[in-house]
Amino acid sequence: MKDSKANFQLIDVREPHEFDICNLDGELIPQAEIPHNVDKIAKDKQVVIHCRSGARSGNMVKWLEANHGFTNLYNLKGGILAWAKEIDTSMPTY
Repeated sequence: MKDSKANFQLIDVREPHEFDICNLDGELIPQAEIPHNVDKIAKDKQVVIHCRSGARSGNMVKWLEANHGFTNLYNLKGGILAWAKEIDTSMPTY
């Protein structure tokens, strides 16, 4: 999606200190702040949510779908760890 310049929103639900180590240039909205920032999440285009391993972001996708009716959310499988292993091996991990 990034390579094709697709119109999508990328949300990182990790904590600021994790984002400082490595990031995918997404919008940082830590998991605990998602309920207070639902209005910042697009409903009119694809939204990819990610965390370190995929667990937190998966939970956020389920929560947003169940509580706010989102139908356009995707969890980055394996999180930023999988990205660093499979896509950008120069990315630092933690």
